[in-house]
Amino acid sequence: MNADALPSIDQLRQLPLPPPVSYWPQTWGWFAVLGLALLVAAGLAWWGIRKHRRNQYRREGLRQLEQLRQAAQADPLAARALPVLLKRVGLSSVPDAEQSRVAALAGPDWLAFMSGNGGAFAPDTEPLLRALAYGPPDTVRAIPAARLQALFAASRQWMERHHVAA
Repeated sequence: MNADALPSIDQLRQLPLPPPVSYWPQTWGWFAVLGLALLVAAGLAWWGIRKHRRNQYRREGLRQLEQLRQAAQADPLAARALPVLLKRVGLSSVPDAEQSRVAALAGPDWLAFMSGNGGAFAPDTEPLLRALAYGPPDTVRAIPAARLQALFAASRQWMERHHVAA
């Protein structure tokens, strides 16, 4: 064999590399998946914004309830505003078509509405709310602090958990 005929390392050439793979989708199916994902994301964002706006009355009611609870610890007469606050929150939770019906509820019917709508009110809540709304100042001052705190706790639970109309 001839020494010149033998291949040498100098004669080796590097193989050409293929072009880099593109990250851009190559088929229309991926564009459909991307479009669907964007639609789902937009729908979820719209739903979240709608739910946040729909519950704005609830957040405001809870804020006012906490202020009222703190004020009632210092002066029991401040608790007189609780029945009005509960009624306002209850009216805000129903559709416009039902507001006149809910506004007319009073006494046991109002308590049944709140209890049936996510509330956990004690059976003696109705006379307590009546005393807060209509009782003389001496009657309100005579309400034990533990009963008032239990009423505030039940009111908070109702505001947090009641069903919101669509």
